[in-house]
This record gives sequence, structure tokens and C-alpha cells, in this order.
Amino acid sequence: MTEFYSGVKFSHMKITRHLEDFILQDLKKKMVFIGGPRQVGKTFLAKSYTDRSEQYLTWDDLTDREILKKHKISSDLKLVVLDEIHKYARWRMLVKGLYDKYHDILSIIVTGSAKLDHFRKGGDSLFGRYHFYRLHPFSLREIDPLLQRKTTLELLTYGGFPEPFLSKSDTELLRCRRNRLNRVVYQDVADLGTIKELSLMELLVDVLPLKVGSPLSIKSLQEDLEVSPNTVLRWIEILEAVYYCYRILPYGPPKIKAVKKTNKLYLWDWSEVESKGARFENFVAGQLLKYCHFIEDTQGHKMELRYLRDVELREIDFVVLKNKKPIFAVECKTGESHISKSIYYFRERVAIPKFYQIHLGTKDYVDKNIHVLPFEKFCALELLP
Repeated sequence: MTEFYSGVKFSHMKITRHLEDFILQDLKKKMVFIGGPRQVGKTFLAKSYTDRSEQYLTWDDLTDREILKKHKISSDLKLVVLDEIHKYARWRMLVKGLYDKYHDILSIIVTGSAKLDHFRKGGDSLFGRYHFYRLHPFSLREIDPLLQRKTTLELLTYGGFPEPFLSKSDTELLRCRRNRLNRVVYQDVADLGTIKELSLMELLVDVLPLKVGSPLSIKSLQEDLEVSPNTVLRWIEILEAVYYCYRILPYGPPKIKAVKKTNKLYLWDWSEVESKGARFENFVAGQLLKYCHFIEDTQGHKMELRYLRDVELREIDFVVLKNKKPIFAVECKTGESHISKSIYYFRERVAIPKFYQIHLGTKDYVDKNIHVLPFEKFCALELLP
């Protein structure tokens, strides 16, 4: 069997995205919105539900654009995919009208590489008419149900975006990354219409990979870019809106003098991070964020990804919260080193049910209710999607 994914040909391999069955079920009841970074596979996934080319309409095609602007979408199609539709000023009116008139006979998928919620300001409300899913880069379980360490190392090297990962080529990795970043800055950010100096935004994109894994210093970025702190914050919010990066907040449990304001920042494409330790931490952050979004989007629970750090600089990389209650904490180590002293410290003082220290080696043991294990076994244990 031969498949094509984002223009890359690969044989004897069928990758099932973790959202496929959930989207299929929801399409029977409501519209489905799919958000996510550029080149993450949204179009490929959405098209997998169609069987005719005319069912796919994109704002980036001039012929399709005329159909969309004139609201000439036939209910006879049974299912329609509307790609990058948020670029159309009246897109809310279009999809609301289609749904209200044809929801019993027409299924609708809306995709976008900028957060669709960012564009739902004013106009007719779409509340109650759709389910929203966030499509992430490939995760270990999606591409390798056997959860092999070899696949983990390939994901670390090439990232989880389909084209560079499937090509396994350093050259393609660099070319795809540069193309995506150019489109993020000069198309997605420009579409928001709020930034004049796009060259400075590009400079910020070049700097942010160096900030991964450390508390985010707005002052440092301000000095690098020679702009105001408010400008830096606004630009980071825009980069979050176009799925370039995301921030996580600190977790401040009682009885701990925890850091409560400083964020940490990570990238959707962890392959951009050069430092081995920071890249592994970003990789794990991506897997945990995917887990949180999966539970939120399919089950409705409020999920949060946080980190734990006190004023004495003791830190645990991640704490996952479900409905405001911590369910497990994770410390990342590239090597099979001794258990972090911070885990011992917080284990005695913070009511977190499970503590993990995950690594890229093979050791698997438990010490004082702290489970040290390889990343692959952690994915199996917590059923990460």
C-alpha cells in the first residue's frame, strides 16, 4: 500500500490520527472545527472524510473563493470542507447559515492554521453549533503503536510535522521549517493586520527557540528587539494564535512558596530547539499538551499543563491538572541520572498523586513512590494519545 501525506510518498505505512473516529462521530451532530499549526496535516485529515474533489473548498483558491463569497455551496455535497475560511471577513455568517439551513443533510468541517477562536469576535455567535479539535504534530503512539525507542529518537530529530518526519531527511527538515516559518510570519501574522514591522517579528521567531526550557524573561526579549514589554507580550500572543508557540503557567499549591507569575515557553515544532536537554523537554511538553487537548476536546474536562518552581529555584518540569486538581507530575532527563532532589522535596509537600522522572534510556524502577522510566513506557502507562 502506498500513501501520500503532504506531498511525501511513503510505502506500507498507514498513520491513523488519534482524532479520526471522534471527528466522524461529531460530524453526525454538529460542525467540526479543526485548528492547528501549518503543515500539521489538517487538510489531509479533513479530506479523508470526502470522496469528491468539489467537497473541498479553500479560501486560498480563487475559484473556490468566488463560490464562498457568493455563498453558493450546495447541500447536495452531503459533506463540505472549508479550509482557511477565517480569512473571509463574513465566514461566520457563511457557516452559520449553512448549518442552520442544512445541518440535517450537510456535514461541515472548518479548518484553519490560525486559532479560529481568535476570529470569532463580533458578528453572529456560533455557540452550540460546532465541536473544536486541535490537531497536533505526530505523537509516538500515532506512528508507532509498539512504542519503540528508535521512533522516539526519530521524533526528537525530525519533529512531529508529517513532511519532514516522513522524509527522514535533514535537508527536507530545514526546507520545510523555513517555508513554514516564512508563511507563519508573512501570511498568518500579516492576516491579523496588527503588525507593521514583520521583520522584527521574524527576529523574535529566531530568538524564541533559545528561550525554551527556562523561565520566560520579557525584559530580555525587550532588550533584544528594542521594543516595549507590552509589544513583546502582544507579539507572543499573536504567535500563540498562529500556533507557533505556547506558554505554560506555574502551579502554586498551598504550603509552597511557589513562583506564581513567570511563564515558560515552548514551540509546536520542537525540532527547532538545538539544545538536547531543552529539545527533549519541549518534546515532552508537546506530548503532554496533546494529551490535555485530547481530553478537553473529546471529553470536556478542563485540563491544564503547568510547571512547579519555588523561590529557592527547585523545579519540576510539568504538572498536569484535571478540573483544577493535579493528577501527575513529570521531570525530564535525557540521561539515566539519579532522581532529582526537587522531586523528593515536592513529593513530601505537594498533594500530587503520581511523580515521574522520564528519560531516554532503559532503566525502569520505583523509589519512594517516584517512578523512573523511559519515555516510551510513560506514554503506555498514562495512555498518551
